[in-house]
This record gives sequence, C-alpha cells and structure tokens, in this order.
Amino acid sequence: MLRAAWVLLLATATSVEAGAQSRPNILFIFTDDHAPHAIGAYGGPLKTLDPTPSIDRLAAQGMRFQNSFCTNSICGPSRAVILTGKHSHRNGFMMNGNRFDGDQQTFPKLLRKVGYQTAMLGKWHLSSDPQGFDHWEVLPGQGDYYNPALVSAKGKRQVEGYCTDIVTDLAVEWLDNRDKSKPFMLMCQHKAPHRTWMPPLRHLALYDDVTVPEPATLFDDWKDNASPARSQEMEIDRHMHLVFDLFLDAPEGFDPDKERGSDRSGFRNLRKMTPTQRQAWDAAYATKNAAFRRLNLKGKELVRWKYQRYLKNYLRCVRGVDDSVARLMAYLDANDLAQNTIVVYSSDQGFYLGDHGWYDKRWMYEESLAMPLIVRWPGVTRPGSVNTELVQNLDYAETFLDVAGARVPDDMQGHSLVPLLRGDESKPPWRDAIYYHYYGFPAVHRVARHYGIRTHRYKLMHFYQLDEWEFYDLEKDPDELTNLYGDPAHRDLVANLAVKLGELRAGYGDDSDVSPKPLEWRRKMRDR
Repeated sequence: MLRAAWVLLLATATSVEAGAQSRPNILFIFTDDHAPHAIGAYGGPLKTLDPTPSIDRLAAQGMRFQNSFCTNSICGPSRAVILTGKHSHRNGFMMNGNRFDGDQQTFPKLLRKVGYQTAMLGKWHLSSDPQGFDHWEVLPGQGDYYNPALVSAKGKRQVEGYCTDIVTDLAVEWLDNRDKSKPFMLMCQHKAPHRTWMPPLRHLALYDDVTVPEPATLFDDWKDNASPARSQEMEIDRHMHLVFDLFLDAPEGFDPDKERGSDRSGFRNLRKMTPTQRQAWDAAYATKNAAFRRLNLKGKELVRWKYQRYLKNYLRCVRGVDDSVARLMAYLDANDLAQNTIVVYSSDQGFYLGDHGWYDKRWMYEESLAMPLIVRWPGVTRPGSVNTELVQNLDYAETFLDVAGARVPDDMQGHSLVPLLRGDESKPPWRDAIYYHYYGFPAVHRVARHYGIRTHRYKLMHFYQLDEWEFYDLEKDPDELTNLYGDPAHRDLVANLAVKLGELRAGYGDDSDVSPKPLEWRRKMRDR
C-alpha cells in the first residue's frame, strides 16, 4: 500500500514537472541605454574593442533583429510600452516623471493567469510598485551603481556591492528557489549602462591602453537640422560635466550646489562607497586625472578627451552587463534549463555614443531610435540568423503571450514576433512602417516634442511645437546629415509619407494635442 502511494506521488510529481517544461521559460535580460552599436554582434567601429563577448555568443545562438526600434526613446515610457503592448498615449506613461497605472492590463498578469511564475528584479523606474509578479525587488528610481537600495513588498534594504552583480545574484537566487512545477518568466533588469557611468571595480582599467574610435559625426554642427537640434543640452562639448559625468577630481573650492550639471548621482554615489571600494576607485583614476590636469586641453582636443573618458566608462559598464549574461547562461546550462528557456536581450532604447556630438537619447534619429533585440529560442530559432523586419518594443508583450500559449488581447497594438522567430515564410505581411512619438519637453536635455514615421528607407519627423519638419533618405544618408524636407525633387514622396503618418496616428488612436505653437515654444526653449 505504501509502495503504491509512493509510485503515485512520484508519477504525479513527474507529470507536473513535465507540464512545466511543455511551455518555454522566458528569461528577459534588459538594460538601460545600451545602444546596438555598442554590441559587437551589431557591428560598427566599436566592435574592434570586443565589448560584449557573451551577448555576441547569444546572438550566434539565436536571432539578431537588425531593425529593432522603440516607440518613445526614454526609460520609463519604453518600459511601460513593453509591459502593456500599447503606445505611450494608450498606457498613460508618456514621459519620465509620470506614474505607471499598475492596475491596467500587463503581460505578466496574463502570464500568471495561464500558469507562469513571474519575477521582476532590478531597475523598474515606473514610480508605482510592480504588479503582476509573484516576486519583485527593484531599485528605487534610477538606483545607485554602488551599494544600492532595493525595495520589495517587505520594505527597503541596502545591499553592499555593485548593482549589476547584485541584480544577477537576485536572479540566480530566485531561479534556485522558484516553484519548479511552473514555467517561469523572469525580468532581470539592469541599471547599467545608464548615466552617470560607474563601472565595476574589476573593469576600471579596461581599455586604458586603447583609443576608442571616434564617430564620424563627433563634431556635427546640425546646420541642416530643424532648430531643436541646435537648442538641446546634451553635447559632450558644452554639457558633459568633468566632475559629475567624468569623475575628474573636484578642484579646490568646488561647490556642487553652484555647478551646472543635471545628473549628480555618481558624484553622490561615491560618498556611499565603502572605504575599500573608494580606495580602489581613487587608485584607478588618480594617475589619469593628474595627467589630464597637466594637459590643459581646450577646444576640440578637450572634446576628444571627454569622449574617450565617457566611452571607456560606458563600455566598462557594458562589460559588467556582459558578465551578467555569461553568468545567467551558465546557470541555465548547469541546471538543465537551456533547451527550454527563451532568452531575450534588449535595452530600453539606443544612445548617443558621441554621434552628432551628443550623449543621451530622446530623438527619433537612428542612434536613439534603434534598440537591441537578440532572442535565443533553442529548437525554434535558427542560430546566427538575422531578421530585417521593422519591429518595436510594442511587440514584446504579444510575443511573450504567444510563446506561452496565452491569448493576445485585441487592444494590444503590436504583433507577436513568433512567426519571425520561427522563420515562417508563410507569415502574413509584416508592417512597412513604424510610428514614434516623444513627449518629454520641457525636461532635461531640452529635446522638443516630435512624432514621425520610419520605413525601411525613409524617415519623416515633425517637431510640432515649432512646426518644423525633417526628411531623410536613410539608404543614401544613414547618418541623417542632409534634411531633404522642402526639396522639390522629393515633394511627392514626402506628401505620401505624411499621409501614411496620419494614418498611423489614427490607427493607433493617438489624438494627443500636437497643434503647433511656434512662438510660445521658441520662447520656452530660448528662456530655459
């Protein structure tokens, strides 16, 4: 009798475990401000520095999306779009500083309804507490690189260490203790490589002996752009702060309260370091900082020095993320999870790595519009494959639901990427254009509000506050240096794109007020 009961219990447990493995697990690794052109697999000049060996290996094992774009190039809104599968005007989170309505429909809630165990760890950045997760522990706001605070349903705590490593530790711990009778969806979300760029101690000397290639547009003067490109505050030259952004030693008499500089988080975070951490940090930068002071650089040479310091710290933060990817892939392998786990690597938008002389994001220009998307799905996605369809973060929620066998709600606005991941040649026609809308003015960096359309070849943008337009032929002008709006030779093409743009706005239900107010907004942009 006892033996029969044991056999029945074992059979039941085996059946439950098999049921959990019949649907794929989902590991979503998400970073902040990781530009595709800082990933080796995406090519470009930075590839020579081998910034992402583990992420590149992931791409070799799965699919890289070459034309992956965001709907609104800013941290919080991008995350809200991913959770809801809806554009910013529909999910209510249009700019940083908004508060996400967690009561609304999100894909983690829907996954839980079909039996998935869900977890959210790391950077959340949506103001309200996470909902739809069996477990969550997140950074408050932007969070700190060193010794960060973490918030959960149990309260707030501070953890000693480096943020990227801590979030990875939390992910591994959760995977160890999850309910193994259920498939899982884990969102492992890093702060890195967000400004201000504080690398892990182990990588502080990385790239010390190399010169990072400069982008061809480092000294762009934006003479052919609409006026907002000339009134922004995101230039390496004029706006990147030597102390706050680049960790130069503060000169004698330095008063941070009297200094211009919008992000002082790193400067404050230095004070939270342990003595051991601070000693290692200071030792790594002391000689470099002293050498800079002796040079007394000016003009373009100062810009070049700032670019080198910026890019090296940025790429060092990226290498910390790559270490995390390596650890998580090794965990899947060691625990017999690799074959039934879809691994997704992405970031909330692109970023300017000196391109056009800038840092930050927000614009619909390519460097900030593009976002990385790499997916490994063993047995389904062909290793080393590259997809060139126009995809957006708008599609993530639908994809996760589709792979889980859950119904995709009719009010979601994206498309499941599953047919693309399967390489299904009989799939229905894919979209031929994407829609973009940035709302964040007035705000830091002074990027004017604008919306636009991008096809495989062309881009049309409307800076509606000033009623100014830009149009680019991306095939002939990939750096977007020649604004063809107003060129008689392209009049019909622009008119057709404008009609298509209107159709996209109507189709997505974007009825937000975009009436031009040129005099009012010029005054605001000038006077801020």
